[in-house]
Formats: sequence, C-alpha cells, structure tokens
Amino acid sequence: MSVSAATDGVYVYAILRSATALPKDAVGVGSPPAALRVIGQGLLEAVVSDAPPKLRARRRDLLAHQDLLMRLADDGPVLPMRFGMVAADEQTVLAQLAADESGYAATLDRLAGRIEINVKVLPAQNALEALVAEEKNVRQLRAAARRNPGYEASVRLGEAIAGALDRRAAAAGQRILRELAPAARAAAPGPEVPGCVLNESFLVDRAESEAFLSRAQSLGATFREHAEIRSVGPLPCYSFVSAQARPVLVGGK
Repeated sequence: MSVSAATDGVYVYAILRSATALPKDAVGVGSPPAALRVIGQGLLEAVVSDAPPKLRARRRDLLAHQDLLMRLADDGPVLPMRFGMVAADEQTVLAQLAADESGYAATLDRLAGRIEINVKVLPAQNALEALVAEEKNVRQLRAAARRNPGYEASVRLGEAIAGALDRRAAAAGQRILRELAPAARAAAPGPEVPGCVLNESFLVDRAESEAFLSRAQSLGATFREHAEIRSVGPLPCYSFVSAQARPVLVGGK
C-alpha cells in the first residue's frame, strides 16, 4: 500500500476480506486509544482510525498495533501494515484497494490459516571451550598470547575468536535454515541485524506453529556450541504481504 509514515491523516492497520468483523472492544493506537473503523472497496476492506498527533513508536502503541492484527487473524487472513503507516485520507486508501484488488485478494488467500515465525541466529558467546578445542588457529594464538602477553597478541587472539564465532554460527545458520524450511510454506530473509548471522521469517500453518517453534528450540540445543537461536511467533505475516517480496515456496503441503 502506498502510504507514508506520517502523523496526520488516516492510520492504516490492515487489509481484510469484506464483511470481516472487528474484534469486540478492539481499539487502535494513540492516547487515548483511537476508535477503529472499517472502510471497504469491492472484495476488500481496510481497518483504519484517525492518525494520532505526534505518533511515536512507543511500546504501548506497538503492542496495541500488533495485538489488533493478531486478534483480526483469529477470524481470517490479514494483510498487516507495519506500525506507523498513514494515508492522507480515506479516499487514498480506497483508491489503493481498488488499484490492486485482485493482488490483495490473492495474497489473502495465500495467507489464510497461516502465521509468521521469525528466527534469528547469533554466534554462541558461551562456547569458548568448544571453540578452542575445535579451532587450531585459535589454540595457537591463545598459546602465543600466554607465552608473550601484550596488546598485539591480545588483538590477534580477539580477532581470531570473533571470526571463528561468526564463521561457525554462519555455517550452523545455514544448516538450521535447511532443517526448518521444509516445515514452512515459505521463507523470506529479513534485513541485516547487527550481531546476527541469519534473520529469516517463515510462513507456517497456524496449526503447526507450536511444532515449528519446538523444532527451532531443539535445533538451538543441537547447535548450542556454534550458535544461539532466537525464535519469535506467532506474528502477523509482515514478510509475506507484497508481491515484490513474495518468496519462493520451500516446503509446505
């Protein structure tokens, strides 16, 4: 949707199929929380509210935004907007719905009954003993630093450890990705995150979400001497809403 991160106008939460009811007592962002309304165009509707003045990414508003999306998803597929998406007015939203009605409808069909799970892989920071045992270069540099301690020796050892941690985590991340992908309908890489060697989102059948998260935790235990896994979900399907970002199917049934 062609909207902007502004603080006036119409705040857009999600696109839904027509005739989807709002959750009881649901409210929007802002203080006091904005009243929600649904505006429609053909097969589609958008959930909107007046945009709060001076909107900021405060915790309460981020949680309100995501809570609404997850409650909406309980009753059917949702194309979620990211926090802070604002259109100039309702006519702008309706025009956008009309412009790509078939595309949005097809994406809703694809997301029906599915949620997003994000998996991040980071270097294992508490596995120095295993790293030294398995990395000959690190062992040699540590021995050299102990024989002749000094700034340069410490720097070389620190660089070698950091490089080995990243290399081991990256290799583990690719194995983790290969293990998880067949259990998902699709996968999409996320933006680079400082400290992470892998940031991947998976489109997972809602009924399989607990098993998927359990599998991620099990892999975390398997690769604990190489990588740390952080999995989060269920989430709104942020990574799978646009045709441009649509990933190639990697698994599914």
